[in-house]
Amino acid sequence: MLSDSYFDILLLSVALAMDCFAVSIASGVMLGRRLWRVMLRTAVLFGLFQAAMPLAGWLITNRLSQYVEAYDHWIAFGLLAYLGIGMIREAGEPICERTFNPSSLRTQLLQAVATSIDALAVGISMAMTGYQSIDDLVFPLTAIGIGSFLFTIVGFLLGIGFGNGIRKRLKPELFGGLILIAIGVKILATHLFNI
Repeated sequence: MLSDSYFDILLLSVALAMDCFAVSIASGVMLGRRLWRVMLRTAVLFGLFQAAMPLAGWLITNRLSQYVEAYDHWIAFGLLAYLGIGMIREAGEPICERTFNPSSLRTQLLQAVATSIDALAVGISMAMTGYQSIDDLVFPLTAIGIGSFLFTIVGFLLGIGFGNGIRKRLKPELFGGLILIAIGVKILATHLFNI
């Protein structure tokens, strides 16, 4: 998918971190104060799940890739475009209005799973676009995990510091969605036009 470009991998890690960023802003608003234990545990869980889900998608799909090689670029484009469009749609939705406790380990685990589902599809795309071994995944998975960790901490701090208004100004899902679509278009163009 992003076999040669470190820049593309970094963009992908930012795109995947946008859900973590948005959720951590909401959690920061709900938390209302800096509780580093809560913030760090959430960030570690988000980073771990964001890195583990692409690995899971890659492992599952890698065994099936020989059957879909002729269509792999279309599948990767479709998955990334679908995820990107979904994130763009979420950009218009109001911040989470239901009551939840961001300090609860259960809440943090549920959020980590929910924010990392998109990353599973990215792992499927990786298996179909040139990532042949676990060694190929070390840098992308590390970048995704660290990016999600950092964006989670920043999101908490912004949510605590500025409240609900900040989310309306930044629209992190819009930014993340556009990045995912752009990467999908690049994959498709690379395979169709041998760029």
